Amino acid sequence: MRDLLVAGIVLVFALRALGRPHVGLLLFCWISFMNPHRLCYGFAVQFPWALIAALATLIGLLLSQEPKRIPWRSTSILLVVFLSWMFITTLFALNPVAAWSSWNVVWKIQLMTFLILLLINTRERIEQLVWVIVGSLGFYGIKGGIFTVLTGGGNRVWGPPGSFIEGNNEIGLALIMLIPLLRYLQLRATAQWLKNGLLGAMLLTLICALGTQSRGALVGVAAMLLFLVAKSRNKVALLLVLALTVPLMYSFMPESWHSRMSTIQTYEKDASAMGRINAWYAAFNIGKDRVVGGGFKVLHDSLTFRLYAPDPYDQHDAHSIYFEVLAEHGFIGLGLFLGIGLSVWRWASKTIARAKPHEEYKWIADLCLMLQVSFVAYATAGAFLGLATFDLYYALIALVLATNDLLARTLVIAPAPQTSSALPALRRA
Repeated sequence: MRDLLVAGIVLVFALRALGRPHVGLLLFCWISFMNPHRLCYGFAVQFPWALIAALATLIGLLLSQEPKRIPWRSTSILLVVFLSWMFITTLFALNPVAAWSSWNVVWKIQLMTFLILLLINTRERIEQLVWVIVGSLGFYGIKGGIFTVLTGGGNRVWGPPGSFIEGNNEIGLALIMLIPLLRYLQLRATAQWLKNGLLGAMLLTLICALGTQSRGALVGVAAMLLFLVAKSRNKVALLLVLALTVPLMYSFMPESWHSRMSTIQTYEKDASAMGRINAWYAAFNIGKDRVVGGGFKVLHDSLTFRLYAPDPYDQHDAHSIYFEVLAEHGFIGLGLFLGIGLSVWRWASKTIARAKPHEEYKWIADLCLMLQVSFVAYATAGAFLGLATFDLYYALIALVLATNDLLARTLVIAPAPQTSSALPALRRA
């Protein structure tokens, strides 16, 4: 039954995408973020639904008569340069089979990122994309939050199998990046039932993030909540809610959870943490030795790991977006990756400053503020999680650039009245 439901949804919206390509893009994002086919049991599990959505979007784009333009900003230019550099590093990869397999995923993510820039160009479409992201990942946040409460927090929450967010660390990162978007929708909601529902979804998603038992996610939660309060309107009300609920969540979690989280302070006694540090040294040594890095999945190659790691037999993945990029794409790649993050933050800040004085554009300011909170979550939790090519991160980058471009196209400041030139004419009359 689930298989038929997924097939029916994809078929209906893929056909609509032939006339309205942005619908196909929203369909693709739903498949990419939620992975609904991974919740099935039959033919739908391995069927290439994302490919169908992508093809329908591209065909619809070719047939569409609406204007097509990419908002070129420093961030979008850096994205192109970074993608080009990753292609070069893949050519010289030390683990070529795995590297080309990863490249085949990465270029598709970047293609869809630029399709967002092409097609998500109105307020309606921007908010539709936000709702698709929230609905897709919020499903796991609410479901996992209820599961954590019912099981007393004793079992870890995992993501859909075979997806970007399958692991507990990965789903934890996705959920803490999601909470600011839930907050944005709550700020813009007018119906009280919807405001209350979104608040409940935020709290359950927060519980779910804790229920993943990911130490990196816990660090990200702390930073995200701090910036969420700082960037939100109605700070006092939000702070009061968090002050009442967060201590309850913390005390609710079982002793096994507290024991695991306490290893953040005593990392030198934790074998997993020391294994990550060993991988970080290997990443640094690869970046120092090779201008182009080692290519995608270089730390998965046991021979290469033994050549560059201080402890050659304690092989781990980097579990850090920064050391992952350093190992795979060298210091140049790391510089481009950091440059993208700094650049999109700058554009978000510019957009907020321009939108705030205008009541009709405060929704843009609210959205960009919350997107900045999501970036903080990604930057902090990502220091301990290896998701440098996470499609959600790049979709949020595209949302910042789309809102900035929309504001630039629609914001009209009326000229000041020319009273000085009018007075002499009155006197002459």
